[in-house]
Amino acid sequence: MKFLILALCVVAASADPHWFMMPADEVELVQNTWNQVKTKEVDILYAIFKAYPDIQARFPMFAGKSLDTVKGTSAFALHASRIVNFFSQYISLLGSEGSQPAIKTMLNQMGQKHKNRGVPKQQFNEFETAVMSYMKSHVTWNANLEKAWGDAFDKMYSVIFTNLDGQPMI
Repeated sequence: MKFLILALCVVAASADPHWFMMPADEVELVQNTWNQVKTKEVDILYAIFKAYPDIQARFPMFAGKSLDTVKGTSAFALHASRIVNFFSQYISLLGSEGSQPAIKTMLNQMGQKHKNRGVPKQQFNEFETAVMSYMKSHVTWNANLEKAWGDAFDKMYSVIFTNLDGQPMI
């Protein structure tokens, strides 16, 4: 019987070895700093596209167009709002044990959508770099924030990347 319990524990642990609960202090840091910038949707998306034009090129409505021209359009504002709202929802769910299944579900869906569109991991990493750069220039930054935000992206990408690899996390 002890062997069966041990075997079940090993299987459960190996099912999603990268999934973890972020510490409460890190969750608070991420949520507080995100709250300082989340109303700047257009500026955030502009910064991402400016840093990585290859990401802009993935969006048919913006591909091949001047970033400064599309920045002022309603389509750009709407898409920026969608991206920031998704990210806001993810961040708001961090830190609650009961919210972990919801986080996995939304991230699995995001990963599957992006897999279907052929988005590579590299562009997710570029997205992270651009968001982190934006955050560093708009909030008071320190090593604790660097770690907390890194953990938030690691948690998110552990699910999204398994989808890109064809193995959704359950």
